[in-house]
Amino acid sequence: MAELEIHHEGHEADPFGQRIGVMAAIIALFLAAVTIMSHRSHTDAVIYKTEANDKWAFYQAKSIKRAQYDIAARVAAQSGSGLAEEFHKESERYKREDGEIMKEAQEKEAETGLAERRALKYDFGEGLLELGLVLCSLYFISKKQLFPAVGIVSAVAGVLIASTALFLH
Repeated sequence: MAELEIHHEGHEADPFGQRIGVMAAIIALFLAAVTIMSHRSHTDAVIYKTEANDKWAFYQAKSIKRAQYDIAARVAAQSGSGLAEEFHKESERYKREDGEIMKEAQEKEAETGLAERRALKYDFGEGLLELGLVLCSLYFISKKQLFPAVGIVSAVAGVLIASTALFLH
């Protein structure tokens, strides 16, 4: 059963390398989590922006109707028709609704801005985590301890920056 023997010649135990391997795995877990949060924030920003655009389109439609009722009220008043007051009331109703819709659209714009700021923090953190993972991996090629040291600093900075996105309001 010689073919089942495992040969260990030329492979020295590298306890530091094992610790770096575990550290790289931990960095990869954080990277996966931050990447998912980044993608969710980008998706949220797109959804909020779409909702804001819908609100602005609705606002524009209501404004056009209000303007039409304003014109109709003026024409009715000049022609002596009794509809002028009714048209004026409709114009005022649309004016009130315009304000509410505008406020909702502005709120959606604010939500969009917040989601975009969060996404930026996650993206920056993600980049630093990726850099940290690559630098830690370079140890296995070079056996230079500088790479994992800088990689760990980069990864910690990435986690800290990404976590600041959770506190944005």
